[in-house]
Amino acid sequence: MKQSLQLRTSQHLALTPQLQQSIRLLQLSTLELHQEIEQILTENPLLERLDDPLDNSVRLLADGAINTANGSAEAPPPGPDNGSKEQEAAPSESEGYDDAPSGDGADNSEDWGDAPRTSSGSGEDDDSRPQLEASATTLREHLLEQMRVTAREPRDRALVELIVDALDDNGYLEEPLEEIHARLPLELDVEIEELRAALALVQSFDPAGVGARNASECLALQIRRMPGVPMVTRRMALCIVEKHLAWFAQRDFNKLKKALDCDDEDLREAQTVIRQCHPHPGALFAADVSDYVVPDVIVRRAKNGWAVLLNPDVMPRLRVNQVYASLLKQGKSEAQMNAQLQEAKWLIKNMRQRFDTILRVAQAIVERQRNFFSHGAVAMRPLVLREIADTLGLHESTISRVTTQKYMLTPHGMFELKYFFGSHVATEAGGEASSTAIRALIVQLTGAEDPKNPLSDSKIAEMLGEQGMVIARRTVAKYREALKIPPVSLRKAL
Repeated sequence: MKQSLQLRTSQHLALTPQLQQSIRLLQLSTLELHQEIEQILTENPLLERLDDPLDNSVRLLADGAINTANGSAEAPPPGPDNGSKEQEAAPSESEGYDDAPSGDGADNSEDWGDAPRTSSGSGEDDDSRPQLEASATTLREHLLEQMRVTAREPRDRALVELIVDALDDNGYLEEPLEEIHARLPLELDVEIEELRAALALVQSFDPAGVGARNASECLALQIRRMPGVPMVTRRMALCIVEKHLAWFAQRDFNKLKKALDCDDEDLREAQTVIRQCHPHPGALFAADVSDYVVPDVIVRRAKNGWAVLLNPDVMPRLRVNQVYASLLKQGKSEAQMNAQLQEAKWLIKNMRQRFDTILRVAQAIVERQRNFFSHGAVAMRPLVLREIADTLGLHESTISRVTTQKYMLTPHGMFELKYFFGSHVATEAGGEASSTAIRALIVQLTGAEDPKNPLSDSKIAEMLGEQGMVIARRTVAKYREALKIPPVSLRKAL
C-alpha cells in the first residue's frame, strides 16, 4: 500500500477546565459544595472566605469561661516595602471578580456578625460559663443502675451485666442463653439456670419488655406489668400475643374471634391493651440524631403572586486575597501565583453562575406550578425537564443537575426541586393529570375512609375515574406502596 500525507479538518467538543469546574459545582449539593470550597481554600492561598462558619462560634478558655478576644485574625501590618500605595491598590485589584465589598483589611466585626463581647470580670463567672447539655442516659447505664440496687452478690451482678451487654439497641436478647453459656470459661462453673435467673431479673427492670427474646415475649412482659387491666382482658391479650400474634398483625379478626371464642367488644378491648405496648423498649433510650436540610431557594407569597429568593445562608462569600492581589499588580510574584489567581477568578465566577442558574430554574418551576403553591399537591400539573430546558435555553442534563439535591422551602413544606417534575395520566376530558396530584388524592381518600370498611385499590381507581382520571388498579397499588400506605387488609379495624 502506498503511503501518502492527507490534510483533514474536523470539529470536536472539548471541555475546558473552567467548564468542567462549572459542571461539577452545579451538580453538588449544598453540603458537598461547602466541603469542596474548604478543600480549595486550603490549596489556594489567593482565595479567602468572608463568611467563615467559625466566626460566630464561642471559644472557651481552659477554665470554662468564654474567650472575649476576637477570634478573627487581624490583618498583618504592611511591611516596610509596602506603602500606602499598595493598600490603595489592593481593593481595586479585586473589584472585578469578587462578590463581597472590598475593604482595606481592617476588622469590621459589626459587618460580619462576630460573637458579642462579654465582660471577663471575676464577679460574672456564673454568667460567663456556658451551660452545657447533659449527655443522655443509655439503655445499658439505665439497666446497670437498677442492677446495683437489686443484685447484691458480685457473681449475680456479673451475670446480669453479661446479659445486659448482650442486648441489642431495641432491648432484645437475640443470642440464645445456650450460646452465651457455651462461651463462658469452664473454670467459672456457671450453670445455665444461673443465666436464666439473671435474665429473669433483667426482664423485671424498667422499661417493661427489655430482655425479651422475641416480639411475642416482649409484648407479654409489658401486658403482665400493665396496671388497671381487667383479668379477662389481660388473659385474652396474653393469649393473642403468645399464640396468635401473626393473625393479629394481619388483622384477621374473624380467625381471632373464632380461636378466642369472643365477640367484637372483647376483642376490641384486648386490641386496645396490646396497642399500648411498645414493641422496641430499648429504642426509648436511643440517641435521636436530627437530620435537617437547608433550602437553596425560598418561595414566599408576594403582592403579585410568588417571589423566589436564594437563601443567603448557603451562598459562600469569596474574594481574592487583597495582599496577594497587590503583589501581582506590581509584578512581584511567580507564575504559580498567576495560575492560582486565575483559578480563584474562575471559582468565583462559576459560583455566581451556579446560583444564578438555580434561581432561574426555580423561578421557571414556580411559574408553571402556581396552582401547587396556591392549593397544594392536588393541583400539581405534569412537568418534564425538557419544558424547563426549552424555556431557559439550557440542556436537559443541566436542568437535571440543578434539580438534584437542591431544595426549595415553600409554605407547604420543604421539597427537592425534582419533586415538581412528574409523569402524567390522561383524563376523560382529553387533558393530563400529574402523578403527584393523583398520589395526593389517594392520601386524601384513604385518610377519609371508614376504618371498618377501608377502600380497596379497585375502589380507589373507580373513585378516581369518577373524577375524570383514567387509572388502572395496579397503578393505584404502585402509588399506594410508594406512599407507604398499607393494603386494605391491614387498614381494617374492628
